[in-house]
Amino acid sequence: MYLRPLAWTLLVLSALLFCSSISANAKEAQPNEDPAIEQRMKTLTEQLRCLVCQNETLADSRADLAEDLRKQIREQIKAGKSDKEIIGFLTERYGDFVLYNPPIKKTTYLLWFGPFVLLIGGTAVLYRYLKARRELIKETPLTAAERKRAEEILRNA
Repeated sequence: MYLRPLAWTLLVLSALLFCSSISANAKEAQPNEDPAIEQRMKTLTEQLRCLVCQNETLADSRADLAEDLRKQIREQIKAGKSDKEIIGFLTERYGDFVLYNPPIKKTTYLLWFGPFVLLIGGTAVLYRYLKARRELIKETPLTAAERKRAEEILRNA
């Protein structure tokens, strides 16, 4: 009988702990103040990369830093800054990496063209290797003794 109240107490405490952890991890929903601001916010955040996740846009990311960046962008939109000014601010602060599609310039040539250079270089190396290997393997016809031995092995098999 003594375990029953203790079990109920533990159950209630664990439920409260679970609920508090869920509410602590929940992101604050931004109020839909103006549909135009929200649409502009969405288009801007889809052009920017989450600095934590790196393979998600800022619009899709659930990281805390992404939430902070979205708040900053929302504040700059309300302050009347243009999209170019906001993107320029973030690029100046975090570099071209914050852009989901970085521009093609001298510092990003390797990023844009590196995979193609590696593919072409790898194909050339493979071609040369196969060509050299083919030249190393000489095809010579079987001698009469080798042919006789092969026929004997095949008959006994």
